[in-house]
Amino acid sequence: METLQAIFERRSIRKYTGASIEREKLLTLVKAGMAAPSSRDTRHFHFVIIDDGKLIDQLNEGLPYSKMLATARHAIVVVSDLNVAHGGIETDYWAQDCAAASENVLLAAKDLGLGACWTGVHPREERVAFVSQSLGLPLNFRPLCVIAVGMPTGEDKARDKFDPQHVYWNQWGKKE
Repeated sequence: METLQAIFERRSIRKYTGASIEREKLLTLVKAGMAAPSSRDTRHFHFVIIDDGKLIDQLNEGLPYSKMLATARHAIVVVSDLNVAHGGIETDYWAQDCAAASENVLLAAKDLGLGACWTGVHPREERVAFVSQSLGLPLNFRPLCVIAVGMPTGEDKARDKFDPQHVYWNQWGKKE
């Protein structure tokens, strides 16, 4: 798939068939995430791949807005090692870096014919605590998001999100 096609056709998928995804494909998604840029090239992001049904159910029950996990049956949690990330917890560079890695995972999922949906964890401390405890993360590791991954039903369709009203040239408010 061409890069722009993947970008334009990618969307958050919330309806899945429940089919199992091969671990090799899940590893490919993580490899795409690791290809993302990071501040000062610190490469601080880590990924927890989840294909254990009980853990998926636990996350589904404990996280609001993650009900799609029930049918996706797989997830990737994007995590930062704050001891390595430029600026640590004192800056939000770690979150920006993990967001770039997450977008790479989402685009790679589209390219592989999979569906994916990013669900927020950071900055909600109760969600951070829940995911950290559920995964047994060390104290210096902070989760940014949980990405549901699965086989899409095909019900969720891409849509054109371009809005020329949100585009300016050289100065705010200047249309040409």
